[in-house]
Amino acid sequence: MLHFLNRNMVKNYLLALAIVPMIAHAQAPDGYYAGTENLSGYALKTRLHNIISAKNYNWHYDDLKSLYGQTDIDRYYDYDASNNTYLLDIYSNNPSGTTAYHYTLNSIISSASAEGLGWNREHMMPQSSFNSAYPMYSDLFFVVPTDARINQLRSNYPYGKAGSTVYYNFTNGSKQALNGTPNATYTGRVYEPIDEFKGDVARALLYFAVRYEGKLNSFNYSTNANDPTKDQNPLNGTEEKAYEDWYVAMLLNWHQQDPVSQREIDRNNAVFSIQKNRNPFIDHPEWVSQIWSQTPDNIAPGAPSQLLIEKNSAYFISLKWQLSPEADVLGYRIYQDNVLIGTSKTNTFTADHLLPNTNYNFTVKAYDTSYLESPQSNTTNGTTLENDVFAKDLQIVKYLEGSNKNKAFEIANRTGHKINLQGYKLYIQYKGQTGVYYYGEPFELEGEIDNNQSFVVINPNAAFSCYSNPDAKFVTAGPSLSFEGNNYVDLSYISATVDAVGIKGQDNSNGNKSLYRKTAFNNPTAAFDLNEWESYPSDYCQGLGVLAVNDVAGAKQNFEVYPNPVDVNLNLAGDVSKVKSVKIYDLSGKLIKEVAYPFVTQKSLNIQDLSPNIYILDLDGHAIKFIKK
Repeated sequence: MLHFLNRNMVKNYLLALAIVPMIAHAQAPDGYYAGTENLSGYALKTRLHNIISAKNYNWHYDDLKSLYGQTDIDRYYDYDASNNTYLLDIYSNNPSGTTAYHYTLNSIISSASAEGLGWNREHMMPQSSFNSAYPMYSDLFFVVPTDARINQLRSNYPYGKAGSTVYYNFTNGSKQALNGTPNATYTGRVYEPIDEFKGDVARALLYFAVRYEGKLNSFNYSTNANDPTKDQNPLNGTEEKAYEDWYVAMLLNWHQQDPVSQREIDRNNAVFSIQKNRNPFIDHPEWVSQIWSQTPDNIAPGAPSQLLIEKNSAYFISLKWQLSPEADVLGYRIYQDNVLIGTSKTNTFTADHLLPNTNYNFTVKAYDTSYLESPQSNTTNGTTLENDVFAKDLQIVKYLEGSNKNKAFEIANRTGHKINLQGYKLYIQYKGQTGVYYYGEPFELEGEIDNNQSFVVINPNAAFSCYSNPDAKFVTAGPSLSFEGNNYVDLSYISATVDAVGIKGQDNSNGNKSLYRKTAFNNPTAAFDLNEWESYPSDYCQGLGVLAVNDVAGAKQNFEVYPNPVDVNLNLAGDVSKVKSVKIYDLSGKLIKEVAYPFVTQKSLNIQDLSPNIYILDLDGHAIKFIKK
């Protein structure tokens, strides 16, 4: 048996077993970090984000109660081979002495009036930062089991070095006190873990900054300019640096003083088997300094130039500009009518969710590694079209509700442009015991989706006969993927509903069925209308993630233009007798020609009046490209 081993004793023991290579590399699969070669700074951080945010399995918050049995059993300090069921609690474990109390999985409680009564789940980055939304809410890399009382008293306070005013001394030596961290502008309360686990905390929070890059600016953060004594979230609103200067310095210091332990390596591998992603700073500790130890300058970058409109639609305007010449430029901030609407790492950006037939002004500014902003570019002006062939937003095209955990959505983009999924959420509505309806925690989408593509969101416990869960873009057991058919579920952007299945504020009847949206509804309303859907039996999943890309995007239809290119008469193969409307658009999205019920007595359309060009033919939502000679 190994009793009360401190970290140095553990390391010496492991060295004797000759497993130093495993400590150094933590068993990351071959090729997992491909593309990181020769990168440093925030470019390395972004590449790591792209790696560890792809194909994650996101579990329900309640699942953590049992998953900790795979990730957080103490085999390193208070280990007894005859009873190896103690949880490793970094808030109460005492590696250099006697731990005052121990917990097993069944010791979970909701709150406590004293130490040692039970444990609960601690968000090392407080859940108030991200409004308890998934996938953050249940991410095992920074949600850990800790003593319930210490968890409560840590509250939402940041980590830090305890100053001279100490409010609580806990049994293992950790403290809650006024901030004594060097150079800190925040003077309120902090929680200081013991030295043995400071590196563990630092690497978990640095993981958070990498994993959720792209979302950090939407999380709650505060400055201490008005009242530095108030509880403060140390996020600073940037996607790259992530934290305030004093906090970055502290985390880097803790990371260096407390190196990666075998416990962290084993936990990294265990979480990887559950979530399918890793903490890169456990695998490669050297990356911490390569990313955050940069020498900023005090010279603002030059202004971007030649800003122009590449494409306009009724609902979006695509922009392009000449890059700023400086090598330290991180990205570009895009302003719409003098309001910041987004950022880009490249020289292109699409402003979407615009109103038809409306004039907009755009400017762009560059920002660098010091977060100095350039002068603004030239102003470019554009007016959206009155209407066009494209959908105005994402839409749900498949809703699968079946036995057990067989739950899935397919969501398609046929807006005419690539969509950044930041800001999109899936919500579910429950009915409380008093009959009042309320919303569960949302699941936030992330990444991008190309035009004329779709993606699947699926419950990780689903077992559909015709779909493999790892093929989905999002795999989550969050509330949004636990619907039972009576729930209202919706896809929202910011605070507005984009699409929905079911009717809000009532019990619905979509249980034990799969709903496939009819291809005729190219641009459906946000309100649920059962007439827009084809209904199939429970667990039906044919074409999930495959056919919708064709059916929904209009790339494969029962209509065909012949010959193509077209001279005078546009001939159509297929059953066009029921087509209610034909619309012809140019490639900018401008409506050129519209004819109602054109095929009552014929299967052709005279287009002699069209100029030679490439056009899009819209037949009740079915889009076909053709060339006019």
